[in-house]
Amino acid sequence: MTPADYDAWYDTPRGRWVGETELRLLRKMLALQSGETLLDVGCGTGWFTRRFAASNGWNVTGLDADVARLALARERARTNTSNERYMEGDARSLPFADAGFDCVVSVAALCFIDDWRLALSEMIRVTRRRLVVGLLNRHSLLWREKGRDGGTGGYRGAHWHSVNEIRSALAESPLHHVRVKTALFLPRGSPIARACEVCLPNRLHYGGFLVVAADK
Repeated sequence: MTPADYDAWYDTPRGRWVGETELRLLRKMLALQSGETLLDVGCGTGWFTRRFAASNGWNVTGLDADVARLALARERARTNTSNERYMEGDARSLPFADAGFDCVVSVAALCFIDDWRLALSEMIRVTRRRLVVGLLNRHSLLWREKGRDGGTGGYRGAHWHSVNEIRSALAESPLHHVRVKTALFLPRGSPIARACEVCLPNRLHYGGFLVVAADK
């Protein structure tokens, strides 16, 4: 899938619903205040980064190792703003000082990094206040449809996390007050799926999109 094709998927009816559902939960768990700094690790084409930068004056930096995706992110960055920038970099060795950002977010990027625990430790290192990580949930209908036997389509090769696995990874870190929520309980975007998303609470751990927040 090309960077343009990936970004265009969010313009489809299902893609728009998935993206906005994930974004709403991420924003809620970040709880950023006006003027705070945010690092988006594994930002890809910047679909989420652009929307973070458009909210409440947050100063957002997107980082990714894929130069083609970064090129599209820069091309589609909002104009006449100074709070949105993009950098090339490796999530396993972030080019930033300790506690360099008020908050750090990552949206499914850890699922495609071979040493995701090292990348997670780097994100923790550069976080000053809060870390929020979006992951693919091993205990979900989405995994049953897209994740089994190595995954299919854009999910091929992805690591699907469990709640216990990510809690264990954070247990020895300096983070505290770990919260876990999920979304996308029925991932196909049908009217029934959308209704379930409204009715089912995010505290249930069976949605395809797993979000973990913790404070430092």
